[in-house]
Amino acid sequence: MFLVEMFQRKTTMPTAAEALAGRSDPIETAATHLVSNRPLQPPFPEGFGVAYFAMGRFTAAERLFWPLPGVHVTAVGYAGGITPNPTYQEVLSSLTGHTQTVMVVFDPKRISYDALLKLFFEHHDPTQTMRQGNDIGTFFRSAVFTTSEDQLAQAHAARQAYQAALKQAGHTGSVVTEIGPVEAFYYAEASHQQHAARNPGARAAARGTGVRFPDAG
Repeated sequence: MFLVEMFQRKTTMPTAAEALAGRSDPIETAATHLVSNRPLQPPFPEGFGVAYFAMGRFTAAERLFWPLPGVHVTAVGYAGGITPNPTYQEVLSSLTGHTQTVMVVFDPKRISYDALLKLFFEHHDPTQTMRQGNDIGTFFRSAVFTTSEDQLAQAHAARQAYQAALKQAGHTGSVVTEIGPVEAFYYAEASHQQHAARNPGARAAARGTGVRFPDAG
């Protein structure tokens, strides 16, 4: 019974009354990207886009994005929840509502938002609810947080396209990816930024479905 209750708590979003209070000041994080040495926080170059993806462990997911040509900088943090400026341990309590999220700053002249969505859908399992593999919890849920109406429309279209691809491939799962405008992104602690660059043997990103995202046209 105890294990059942623990599982339910980890996979149920907290209400505003249940959420931890958090804090008014941001927690301390790194100033620059460990690999590129570029600033992690704005201002970013004019005309660049910002995208937010949650696809399981952010330390593993982040390293999928930073090598891409056209990606300016990446960072990890927390989004989609209630608690302001949460810590990592608070997020893991399931009482903040946040999911582990990767911020991607990109040059749209060199890489499209659609290309980032393709990587997102192919490199985790968007049909798993409140988990990725053995990683279970609201903080591992699949989500796309958007920064414009265009991104919102593209994300919804991509979800539909990937659902169709799954069906065509005989996959019985339904895409449960949460999509909505980003309300707040809180940078994670310095020790989590570019974690994979400091720890080459760290766990890889979550396993995808094996179904490719459909090519445009």
